[in-house]
Amino acid sequence: MWTFWLEFILVLGAILLGIRRGGVALGLIGGLGVAVLVFVFRTPPSEPPVTVMLIILAVVTASATLQVAGGLDWLVQQTERLLRAYPQRVTLLAPLATFLLTVCVGTGHAVYALLPVIGDVALRTGIRPERPMAISSVASQMGITASPVAAAVTTFLAFAAKTPTPVGLFDIVMITLPAGLAGVLVAALWSMKRGKDLADDPEYQARLADPQFRAALDVSVTTLGTELPKTAKLSVALFFGGVLTIVMLALFPVLVPVFGGKAVPMTTIVQIVMLGFGALILFATGVKAPDIARSSVFTAGMIAVVSIFGIAWMSDTFVSGNKAFLIEQIEAMVKFAPWTFALAMFAVSAFVKSQAATLTIMIPFGLALSLPVPLLLGLMPSSYAYFFFAFYPSDLAAINMERTGTTHIGKYLLNHSFMIPGLIGVGVSTTVAYLLSRVLFSY
Repeated sequence: MWTFWLEFILVLGAILLGIRRGGVALGLIGGLGVAVLVFVFRTPPSEPPVTVMLIILAVVTASATLQVAGGLDWLVQQTERLLRAYPQRVTLLAPLATFLLTVCVGTGHAVYALLPVIGDVALRTGIRPERPMAISSVASQMGITASPVAAAVTTFLAFAAKTPTPVGLFDIVMITLPAGLAGVLVAALWSMKRGKDLADDPEYQARLADPQFRAALDVSVTTLGTELPKTAKLSVALFFGGVLTIVMLALFPVLVPVFGGKAVPMTTIVQIVMLGFGALILFATGVKAPDIARSSVFTAGMIAVVSIFGIAWMSDTFVSGNKAFLIEQIEAMVKFAPWTFALAMFAVSAFVKSQAATLTIMIPFGLALSLPVPLLLGLMPSSYAYFFFAFYPSDLAAINMERTGTTHIGKYLLNHSFMIPGLIGVGVSTTVAYLLSRVLFSY
């Protein structure tokens, strides 16, 4: 028993130290944790999450090619046109737009270009910018578990494929997409009345007395004047062609090639299709390969791959090596109240700034507890909790890009602008996903 607690302290310490260092440090320190578990504690190493990493590599490479070709910027411009056409509805339309943008491209990084526009539309309309800004940042990350090409979804798919009752890609999106939309919508409706209007906010009115503050508010913020490459629309069409191909193959398994009596796994299909369509974008738009490697989407994706490589491998080694002890200690509680596993996943995600990494840590744990795969799918939205401490880049960007100062981190750290929208959004989406999974899979 004492060995378990020493290993637990090692794993938790490695995660916390990796988070403090940031970037690829999470993966490197996780790798060091694997070394200590294997050579010091003599715990057998589990298999590294190769399939998960390969899927992320394929999707991120295609998404980065789309970004360099101007496709992401084109999508942002279309979204801005919608918001400026209906400015009074910005608190409702903006989070729905950021959610769907993430669903379409598989990454929440597209939101950065849209956040200044959302704040500007609210400001020009006299709406408290905190209302759409906070929920839009949260919604952009909630869309990850509803995207057929997001790392979190393909991670779940990879683990589910190894179980006796595999869950397909369409099954995942069929649960997480409506659940995510429900969570975003409820949180947005709550946000419409939060705080005081700018005209009635004494803190904002006091800031207006500063000439520099007033001058900053007059700066024009728009993406509509940016001239994009002529190939931007083509890159979007090709990328969506890849996403649609994956969805069609998931819907109609008869189209999937069969070799030796077995169909090609969907995890492999995703890799083939996304790399293939990424190459089509490359050839059709003439983008330069070095620019793809230097793009922000590619950089963030590679950091995610390294992080998952180390931290997930360490966590899985710990769980598999202590499987019997873990089951003995908490199996009864989880079997009595399966939803408590969502709380555990939420707690892990609050520190691990990646839903894919959270799932790679927690799914093996859930399977070790003999939790049904459909149940784990129903709890999947709870893998997003890194809004809790407001240290994720999209939250920090929302604070820095919102010029009135209404979007903020409070005096007591946790009383920040993203807390309540995040809790409402994740709470509602997890509840809806759990109920849908119960109805559709009858477990």
